[in-house]
Amino acid sequence: MRRRGERGNSIVETAMFLPVLLLLLVGMVQLGRITYTYYALKKTLYAAATYLASLQGVNFCDSGDASIAAAKQFAITGSPDLSTSPIQSLTADMIQVQTECIDPSTDAVGECVSNGCDTAAGGPHPDFIVVSIPDGYPIAPRFPFMLVDPILLRPQIRVPFGGT
Repeated sequence: MRRRGERGNSIVETAMFLPVLLLLLVGMVQLGRITYTYYALKKTLYAAATYLASLQGVNFCDSGDASIAAAKQFAITGSPDLSTSPIQSLTADMIQVQTECIDPSTDAVGECVSNGCDTAAGGPHPDFIVVSIPDGYPIAPRFPFMLVDPILLRPQIRVPFGGT
């Protein structure tokens, strides 16, 4: 049994609850979009890492090495040459390639800078290839009537080196 003064309560309650529900829904969609972008970037970096890990005679000391540039291009476009356009707004300058070696005396993993990294010049082979986006890939969540700063995604992939 309703009283005379309570007729519009459900409409008022719905009007108060609806913006909160809408904000939660939009937030879930944006979280899904950020997660999807992060794993797409990881897959892109994995393509570059596995491509580099299978090559021979790569000079990992030189960031401008043709094999490293081809691996970055392969990751971005799906082709080792410049014939196709990039899949996403990721550039080759954003991708960093490093090598890691296992120190036999301590079994610790670290960069291969102390013993050289040019396999073409007779340097030792790295144990791992690490491909990352150290400065971050910016993605801006979109919420209605709100300005949100971009989030920097910093994915990193580490694969064992299999080349010679």
